[in-house]
Amino acid sequence: MMMQGIRKAGQSLIGKLIIAVMFGFLIISFAVWGIGDIFRGYGRNAVAVVGKTEIGLEQVRTAYQNEIQQLQRQQRRQISPDLARALGLDQRVLSRLVTDATLDQTAAKLGLAVSDETVRTILFTDPNLKNAAGQFDPARFNELLRAIGLTEQQFVREQRAATMRQEIAEMVVGAVTAPVALQELGHRLRHEQREIAYITLPESAAGEIPAPSAEVLRKYFDERKAAFRAPEYRTANVLVLTAASLADPSKVSDADARARYEQIKTQRFGSAERRTVQQIGFPSMEEAKAAKARIDAGETFEAIGASRNVAEADLTLGTFTREGLFDPAVRDAAFALAQGAVSEPVQGGFGVVLLRVPAIEPARLKSFEEVADEVRRDVATSRASEQLTDLHDKVEDQRASARPLPEIAKEFNLALRNFGPADASLGKADGTQETSLPGGDTTLQALFRTDIGVDNEAVRLPNNGGYVWFDVTKIDPPRERGFDEVKAEVEKQWRSDEVASRLSAQARDIVQKLDAGEKLDALAFAQGLALEDATLGRQDQSDALPRNVVSLVFGTPAGKAGSAAVENTGRVVFQVKSATVSPYARTTEDAENFVRLLTSSISEDLLAQYVGKLQNDLGVQLNQAALRNATGGQN
Repeated sequence: MMMQGIRKAGQSLIGKLIIAVMFGFLIISFAVWGIGDIFRGYGRNAVAVVGKTEIGLEQVRTAYQNEIQQLQRQQRRQISPDLARALGLDQRVLSRLVTDATLDQTAAKLGLAVSDETVRTILFTDPNLKNAAGQFDPARFNELLRAIGLTEQQFVREQRAATMRQEIAEMVVGAVTAPVALQELGHRLRHEQREIAYITLPESAAGEIPAPSAEVLRKYFDERKAAFRAPEYRTANVLVLTAASLADPSKVSDADARARYEQIKTQRFGSAERRTVQQIGFPSMEEAKAAKARIDAGETFEAIGASRNVAEADLTLGTFTREGLFDPAVRDAAFALAQGAVSEPVQGGFGVVLLRVPAIEPARLKSFEEVADEVRRDVATSRASEQLTDLHDKVEDQRASARPLPEIAKEFNLALRNFGPADASLGKADGTQETSLPGGDTTLQALFRTDIGVDNEAVRLPNNGGYVWFDVTKIDPPRERGFDEVKAEVEKQWRSDEVASRLSAQARDIVQKLDAGEKLDALAFAQGLALEDATLGRQDQSDALPRNVVSLVFGTPAGKAGSAAVENTGRVVFQVKSATVSPYARTTEDAENFVRLLTSSISEDLLAQYVGKLQNDLGVQLNQAALRNATGGQN
């Protein structure tokens, strides 16, 4: 599947160039790191040697400048040398050139080549280079050449090489598919369910804990001073520009809102018909026809399933929209059935089946009145999105004039937020939490990397969602805190550790009794605790059974017990009663998507290993000093 995607992408010129870049990213983990940098016996202008191919200073310098220019066009701002190095552009460019040289030498060694006719066909069939009449447009081709800084001869050479590298990848992994055994294992990991019984030991079960002496607390503090150290706190002005912050739904007329509703009502506010589908598989069409005759004669669908050793609970594939069923034959038959009816035998992609649809959820479309407010917000946000770029540029002009953020916010009527003082995890000195910043960790980390008085670059929110500017106004450095300053906090933590230790010992004793054959309900009754039951998937979690508990449940064999701490609750003791998984049905969209993802992952791993082996065979050496010479200081 991955290679089909590569082939499809490779049908356009831009796609070819992207594919060429892709190989550099794919092999970056070993194309640069782990390669010997002892460089002897080669020209001083060589940055790297791959087999018999030298990668020269000028080649690296040109590729590096092109990479920076491309990034500047994407970001619409200058990229400084320090930022380029921080982003790893120099190593990324070198990785790509090393990988290209590796694949080019492999093609030459194998006697492979791409004909002029193939390159001409790619060129003339590229939809990006066609005019309105569908014909190749030389003007568009020349515009592309100017944009990427290549002559026609250079472009043809690069196109031929990129096509050859693609063909080598196709040769290595073109026929790879995920084995059925691996698919079934993945299905088990995603769909296995565990039934458990559990009790919760509350913190009160630890009993009364006497107040500790001053000596005990001081010793506890001395052993953990770093845990009570005051972190660095920062205070900042934050200016956020998003379409949502600019949008004004009250200015959207009823007519405009209704017009937008008509455009999007089916996609946004309509729910497609959903059907619950049941299935029984047969080894042959004849056996399926015989079973259908028995059903027509009055035998139940469940009885036929039981005769095929299919439990009643396993008859149901699930509830799907029409698009959710991957197998066309099964899909068409299931959505042609009346509710409760049994189909004629269906020759599906994975065998002959009888189908039944016990439940149908009809399609539904919400009215305009139900969604009017949402539609108005959508229209207002869409209009505001058109203003983002213009307002961003105006703010940047003001920043370039060294105006502070409060003045800029006032001039453009934008809300200014005061951040902090808070630490790098948004904690405040009084124990409360600062509200998270737009852009999340990206913005927060940038705020803690800068300094007071620095003109910081705006953080661009994902999917063209807007921009965040910030200025740090105060930095409170980290410091050691004395025992008297944190005595209450030390006692609180000491008491929490004591409770956890006692509950852990009690839970360990209960688990040993359960594994020895005692009953959890009897142990729960003896301690006056409620016995609970739950059925869990690997991704399930709740306040009572958070992620760490669920993870431990799936690491415990059926019939065995375990325990885990639950924050602010106590400790859970559980016993796994059963572990079950539904039969693997490869006819659903979910299964097909998983197979596609699994096949892609296997293909990428194989390709990475193949290129790594090629590099080891050819021998790759790097000259880091020459790399710094080729990329240092120039932007």
